[in-house]
Order: sequence, then structure tokens, then C-alpha cells
Amino acid sequence: MAKNALLEIKRSLEPHVGSKIMLRANGGRRKTIERTGVLEEIYPSVFIVKLDQEQHTFKRVSYSYADILTESVEVMLCNDDGQVRINYLSH
Repeated sequence: MAKNALLEIKRSLEPHVGSKIMLRANGGRRKTIERTGVLEEIYPSVFIVKLDQEQHTFKRVSYSYADILTESVEVMLCNDDGQVRINYLSH
């Protein structure tokens, strides 16, 4: 079941490679980190985000699909209509 969920999350991200996204991640100790960047690459276990240079010291970050499944990371697409959240809803 969990493998299907991770595969479904990966497939939902694949068409958005090259799109601008916003990440909201758990920074520990009740801290939430918000970052914006471009979804750069998709791999079997992780996805890579190239961050906006003026905001952050890191150039790229990677997260696993399990981070989205466990809601440690929220990924939102930034499009003309606003923001759309990518998540997994168990059926």
C-alpha cells in the first residue's frame, strides 16, 4: 500500500518538472521553513528543488516522497490561478 502511495506522489510531481513551487517543511522545534524554487529533477526516491538564490544560502534541496506522505513537507505549485497543494489522500 505504501509503495503505491509513494509512486502516486511521484507521478503527481512528474508533469510539474520545471514549474515554480513553494515548499513548507518542518524545521524542528516547532519551526516551519518556507522556501520557493523550481522543481528541477525527479528520481525514483527523491525530488530536487533549485531554490531562489536571493532568499537562501543553499542552491538545491532534496526531499523524499515519504516526506510528502507523512506531511513533513508540503509542496504547492505556484501558477497563475494561485497555489495548488500536492498531497496524497488515502482512499
